[in-house]
Amino acid sequence: MAYFENHPDIRVSLLLANRPDAYALERAKRFGVPTVVFDRKTFRETDTILQALSAHKVDLVVLAGFLWLVPAYLIEAYPDRILNIHPALLPRFGGKGMWGMHVHEAVVAGQESETGITIHLVNERYDEGRVLFQATCPVQPTDTPEDIQKRVQVLEHRHFPEVIERYVQELEAAD
Repeated sequence: MAYFENHPDIRVSLLLANRPDAYALERAKRFGVPTVVFDRKTFRETDTILQALSAHKVDLVVLAGFLWLVPAYLIEAYPDRILNIHPALLPRFGGKGMWGMHVHEAVVAGQESETGITIHLVNERYDEGRVLFQATCPVQPTDTPEDIQKRVQVLEHRHFPEVIERYVQELEAAD
């Protein structure tokens, strides 16, 4: 949110969260961004989410730390306008159950020499949307999952806002 606070073309207009204790809610409050907290039933079976997105004139949905599969109604309403960040180099270490430390533990178990992040469009399946960007970092033989997590988080913070900005510019140029 801080990256876009004074951006001339991009505004964070709403934060949706499925966990009432999500730290992002505190950050949104600090930046004056409205929030909506919802449960799984609301997300899956109602148009509450679409109404909130529409009311706040949301053009692009950005997922960060969101673990639920995005339902078809939302993907249909926002085709090629839902981005996700994943803490590995997809297609490796993606799919259901591959999130957070689970990913980094799998990277260590797989004795990988590198890992990284993937920023991709969201479709009806976990982590299978079109890849927009990947960045890598090395994995040392002595690395723990926590070591890898720290390196990956640096990549996430460095690249996610820039990729969002670039994608918005591409969307505007296409319109």
